[in-house]
Amino acid sequence: MTSSPARTTPAAAPVPTVNSHGALCQARAVAAGVLPDAACTPGATNPDVTQATISSAICRTGYTATIRPPASYTAALKRQQIVAYGYTYTNPRDYEEDHLIALELGGAPSDQRNLWPQPGHSPNPKDKVEDGLHQRVCASSLSLAQAQQRIASDWTTAG
Repeated sequence: MTSSPARTTPAAAPVPTVNSHGALCQARAVAAGVLPDAACTPGATNPDVTQATISSAICRTGYTATIRPPASYTAALKRQQIVAYGYTYTNPRDYEEDHLIALELGGAPSDQRNLWPQPGHSPNPKDKVEDGLHQRVCASSLSLAQAQQRIASDWTTAG
């Protein structure tokens, strides 16, 4: 197996730009990672996932694979959003098109308000936070709404 060339991680301080809605999109660097602009990527939930349906939805093994949007959709959206976020590095390979509210927490699969170009690659520190919240929701030690609110407002402090 040959190793792939090293990739430079994008700068955490992107240059602001205006998206199609006229809002300023600027990711914010914090000690534990990068947060999306709340005006451009506020998060969105899947209306089919409620506290009453979690056992047949997010707490069911394999659930996210059944609702994940196709790569053709997310790749095109990622290119548009890299421009909207004004990132200095524009190579799509340097970003993961990430769901702010994870699919495993009832996030909307294809809603542009829930997707953003997160600098870096998966797995990343946000994935561990999502997994922890998911476990707590499925164990009934945290409500679905609380987990969604925490991850959407600041994933770095949500755990």
